[in-house]
Amino acid sequence: MLDWTDRFCRYFHRLLTNHTVLYTEMVTTGAILHGDRERHLRFDPVEHPLALQIGGSEPRDMVECARIAEDYGYDEVNINVGCPSERVQKGAFGACLMAEPGLIAECVDAMRSAVQVPVTVKNRIGIDDQEDYADLRNFVGTVAQAGCQTFIIHARKAWLKGLSPKENREIPPLRYELVYQLKQEFPQLEIIINGGITTLEQCQQHLQHVDGVMVGREAYHNPWLLAQVDPLFYGTPAPFHERKEALEALLGFVQVQRNAGVPLNHMTRHILGLFQGMPGARGWRRYLSENAHRSEAGVEILREAVKKIA
Repeated sequence: MLDWTDRFCRYFHRLLTNHTVLYTEMVTTGAILHGDRERHLRFDPVEHPLALQIGGSEPRDMVECARIAEDYGYDEVNINVGCPSERVQKGAFGACLMAEPGLIAECVDAMRSAVQVPVTVKNRIGIDDQEDYADLRNFVGTVAQAGCQTFIIHARKAWLKGLSPKENREIPPLRYELVYQLKQEFPQLEIIINGGITTLEQCQQHLQHVDGVMVGREAYHNPWLLAQVDPLFYGTPAPFHERKEALEALLGFVQVQRNAGVPLNHMTRHILGLFQGMPGARGWRRYLSENAHRSEAGVEILREAVKKIA
């Protein structure tokens, strides 16, 4: 399972692997109910299976958003109980809800009664001064009783005061063993681990203890990592054997988006790491950075940039 933040990014990463669940960026209930719904929720059919992550805590709003997600064709609805930003805390959702397992259980129960798609939860191992394992076990146990069968767990605490969101992704120590312990205690649940995972070899090690692995930032910065997922984990051929082949397959989608008015640099910023580690990768990045921002820039910029790769 993978965690993505942008429609273009999801489309590209679906080209590289066929067997993962892709996640949208978190969308708040307010944005879904009162904002530009089409802009927030639209996706390309190639992105399936696709989950919508919702930020909220008011059961009625969560139910309505789950119904909307199902109507849009999402395959899963995920509740964000992991984001530690102050803006999110002010909205009474995200990681602060680790302290309110009863409320999350109420949301899960109501949402499951309203939709047929799975309702899952992404959470931290704890917040602030919560006891390391007892509170995590209580949170998962309480929410599981409401019918949630899948928990995606970032194996770090979140500190709601004193650390920025970026620092909360790096400073609190990773405690993978607590996630493993959860799986041992709740063998009937699907437990997916997240946080600090940078190689497929690490994924293999984690899968000896849990049911799934979520990779986020490493796959964003080094997307070619995904090209080996299908052969390594599923015994099926990789969609592409060369990075340039993957780029060529992406150009049609880029052209469609350009025709719709999407600036080229809004897309190229997501693929700067495609050739990471290869001779010419710096030239690729520099050419895109210097040229993709131009208003008339199109797929020809990508064709020129890839010539920098040896």
